[in-house]
Amino acid sequence: MGPQSWRLDENRWRFQHGPIDLVLAFWGAAGQREAAAAQAWDAFAGILPDLAAELPRLRKPTGPMPASPVARAMVRAVAPHRRQFITPMAAVAGAVSDFILAAAVKDAALARAFVNNGGDIALHLTPSQGFDAGIAGDISEPAVSAGFSLSHDLPVRGIASSGWRGRSHSLGIADTVTVLAANAAQADAAATLLANAVDVDDDAVTRAPARALDPDSDLGERLVTLDVAPLAAAPRRLALERGEAAARAMLAKGLLHGALILLQNYHAAVGICRRRLAAT
Repeated sequence: MGPQSWRLDENRWRFQHGPIDLVLAFWGAAGQREAAAAQAWDAFAGILPDLAAELPRLRKPTGPMPASPVARAMVRAVAPHRRQFITPMAAVAGAVSDFILAAAVKDAALARAFVNNGGDIALHLTPSQGFDAGIAGDISEPAVSAGFSLSHDLPVRGIASSGWRGRSHSLGIADTVTVLAANAAQADAAATLLANAVDVDDDAVTRAPARALDPDSDLGERLVTLDVAPLAAAPRRLALERGEAAARAMLAKGLLHGALILLQNYHAAVGICRRRLAAT
């Protein structure tokens, strides 16, 4: 089935094509909202075919620079992390959000906008505008565990989350790691690696090779997390400390502006998240 779109309400649209499922929202004059939606739709149709054509490269840690703009953004987002195992696929959702948002706002005067690709969000904020984000630590339960209020003056224009409960496989045991960064692709790559870093060797953790679950997984035979039973205090603390240390290292390098790690009703916060965290 080809790309599809639905208007959800006055400000919001939904675009879907294969595994890509976006919610877009625009605030401004009616004509500007319509123009933004039209521009975003024009940019949307070619994304999936372009990415599918370049999948062999995008599933490998290194290789030639790809041709499509989204794929190139994925490669750039993971490049600062190349000392660890990471492929451009770690930034795919965020890169798509960034690309569609840039197309939407290019010739439209909007006060505020976002593109949300399964929780990986690209933001457009003008002065005096802000964005409130809620985080669900356990996606199986529709409850908000924590939240952030972001303002135009902050350098955050991308939000992304990862964890073993999410739609992608994780090497770690975090329920959720949420990252605030300069754009969504950078946030996506950082969240993937931080979720991997929140880890401990414990009998409470069930794992399996990624390729046994998905023959096409870019993680190959690496063990991914299937389940995490309640952890004792010591291993839970160790896993959080490892994730927090990794987040602080990324913060020092300017690869993120904030991170929040949630693990079995406990959390660690770094950077902007430490100051802006609003527990619910």
